Amino acid sequence: MSSELEVPFRPKRKKTLVDFFVQFRWIIVIFVVLPISSTIYFLLYLGDVRSEWKSYKTRQKEHDENVKKVVKRLKSRNAAKDGLVCTARKPYIAVGMRNVDYKRARHFEVDLAAFRNILDIDVENMVAKVEPLVNMGQISRATVPLNVSLAVVAELDDLTVGGLINGYGIEGSSHIYGLFADTVVAYEIVLADGKVVRATKDNEYSELFYAIPWSQGTLGLLVSAEIKLIPIKEYMRLTYTPVKGSLQEVAQGYIDSFAPKDGDQDNPKKVPDFVEGMVYNSSEGVMMTGRYASKEEAKKKGNVINSCGWWFKPWFYQHAQTALDRGEFVEYIPTRDYYHRHTRSLYWEGKLIIPFGDQLWFRFLLGWLMPPKVSLLKATQGEAIRNYYHENHVIQDMLVPLYKVGDALEWVHREMEVYPLWLCPHRLFRLPVKTMIYPEPGFEQHKRQGDTSYAQMFTDVGVYYAPGPILRGEVFDGAEAVRKMEKWLLENHGFQPQYAVSELNEKDFWRMFDASLYEKARRKYGAVGTFMSVYYKSKKGRKSEKEVAEAEKERAEVETPDAEEE
Repeated sequence: MSSELEVPFRPKRKKTLVDFFVQFRWIIVIFVVLPISSTIYFLLYLGDVRSEWKSYKTRQKEHDENVKKVVKRLKSRNAAKDGLVCTARKPYIAVGMRNVDYKRARHFEVDLAAFRNILDIDVENMVAKVEPLVNMGQISRATVPLNVSLAVVAELDDLTVGGLINGYGIEGSSHIYGLFADTVVAYEIVLADGKVVRATKDNEYSELFYAIPWSQGTLGLLVSAEIKLIPIKEYMRLTYTPVKGSLQEVAQGYIDSFAPKDGDQDNPKKVPDFVEGMVYNSSEGVMMTGRYASKEEAKKKGNVINSCGWWFKPWFYQHAQTALDRGEFVEYIPTRDYYHRHTRSLYWEGKLIIPFGDQLWFRFLLGWLMPPKVSLLKATQGEAIRNYYHENHVIQDMLVPLYKVGDALEWVHREMEVYPLWLCPHRLFRLPVKTMIYPEPGFEQHKRQGDTSYAQMFTDVGVYYAPGPILRGEVFDGAEAVRKMEKWLLENHGFQPQYAVSELNEKDFWRMFDASLYEKARRKYGAVGTFMSVYYKSKKGRKSEKEVAEAEKERAEVETPDAEEE
């Protein structure tokens, strides 16, 4: 290992009672969380089937009635007496890992629980109209049999449309289509005054349209979205390619897997439909590229079909790791199985939740119960265990320019030593207005690998697992590691998704994200004084009613400065 990758010396840490509870938490997960999770999944499935049986007209009528209830509820709010508006979902329901402590301050709840239906799948115009609580498993189950799909299908079944739009969503097709929010055609939003508007990129609400992504529901209440569909085929032809060498060489192998060196990034013959990389240690990774394939092609003699969605199958990341010994290989995976390949094991977090969950005996006997619902894991962990995870565990995503991926991998190795690492590319489009996240100024002049004249290629470096020091029983300061990561991102034009635990103060938050359009939309559409600002909603720790009220009052009187130009 090169000297640049040497990790700092850390002394041994003393174990506490919480370590014991975490070590044996799998008992609660197996006997409590998994049975309840599977019951909830089954009941939700029955609800989805019932919804699908209804006609389009009936679903739309019920939607309109539910929107009227939201409008009525909003208009009943007394701004002088009631707290800020938030949804009625319990804090632990969110899939994100940050504490949703803003709801501890006085607040005015609006119930959106009924908004979990697919309203229409318009194959002629290639648009799906869905409500915000529709999740990825639900919509892929409805679209894939029609040989269409959302352009970007986030991997985990439980992730919802509303969360992916207001927060952050990515998939292996994002190197073509961008982040999840980039595939949205129109938003239906209930504004602070109860007005219902439809925002598109070219109508009178275009500013709102561009301001919604990353806003965490602080501009209005999303009640439906129209999302782009693409044609697909029954299978994914997946090529597993091992890459060995230094982390910079692994990063270059990843870049070469989907970004033509001649800059022909829009040529479908040179660019795969799907891309994903997994880095297993400081010198080895496996890059996967996928192309849609017909049933006829997949079933040709000699081709290998891997129906990886079965509960007893090896966890996907472990299956991919076999390429390090086997060498490059190709197989065909049913498209929907491929979309949700990381669901059963929650990427590789399942190994920490149930240490023997990847064993053959467990997969055969109880694998059908996987995965545990993230919301139930959060609900059963308690404050002490939650704080333990914040200090001794990392669940972060680093969105970095593609040409800086090697530097990011080296940084993570030095400071966190988390493996495996997930790599997923995405386009960051140059838009007519400057949104909260934006490409590097002048990126197009450099003509770097993966970039085009209209979009800079970024990569999500997914850092999810217990750091090496923790696994070795050494001292590790999780909060300090996140602060260092955020500093690195600020220095390298990177972004941190807001679902994660953040240590940013308000000044640095608005150095990372551009405030100009967001604050303009907040004022124009009456969100100030009605919805909490996105910084306070994302901020770590508890928020008192006084703190929140004072922050909103200040925003009503003073313009928030634009983010600093880099």
